[in-house]
Amino acid sequence: MAMFALSLSEDRASKQQRRFEIMEALGKVSDQFREILKLDKSIKELCAKFKNQKSLLLLGRGAQHATALEGALKIKEISYLHCEAVMSGELKHGVLALVDENLPIVMILTRDDIFAKSLNAYQQVITRSGRPIIICNTDDEEFPAEKTEKIEVPRTVDALQGLLNVIPLQLMAYWLAVGEGLNVDFPRNLTKSVTVE
Repeated sequence: MAMFALSLSEDRASKQQRRFEIMEALGKVSDQFREILKLDKSIKELCAKFKNQKSLLLLGRGAQHATALEGALKIKEISYLHCEAVMSGELKHGVLALVDENLPIVMILTRDDIFAKSLNAYQQVITRSGRPIIICNTDDEEFPAEKTEKIEVPRTVDALQGLLNVIPLQLMAYWLAVGEGLNVDFPRNLTKSVTVE
């Protein structure tokens, strides 16, 4: 999709610098994938803490809300754990009432143009004794270890950041399922193809 979008923007001189940034970032993304996959063991240990949980909340804002939706879908499909993706800006509309020290919350807080607004949701969760797990950029000092657990991903151009942010969520889905003794290769009620009559 990114390559298709880049080809559509070729004739716009005003987008030349942006195109260059995205193409340069695409050249680095496979190495960044490998770097994130090295987090497998720590994500497995993190998921062991979710044993016997009935629900999991994912928070994202802007483009990262789509990442949260994809992560929630994978977690539901593979581990059968109720998982809901919520837009960080909508936290006050009912979801905040669920927040306490026991509810597992994963927040996608990588640096982008709306980071400051997303940080507001983080502060609201912390204020209510929540202990969120933060997906953030490597070496981001905004999130002290005594208040949060972090999953650090490399920083890339905003158009590609979701590709990196979703990998920890996919690993979480996998380890949550394995922790419950489920067969991740054959999730129930899912087929490899969709048939329409």
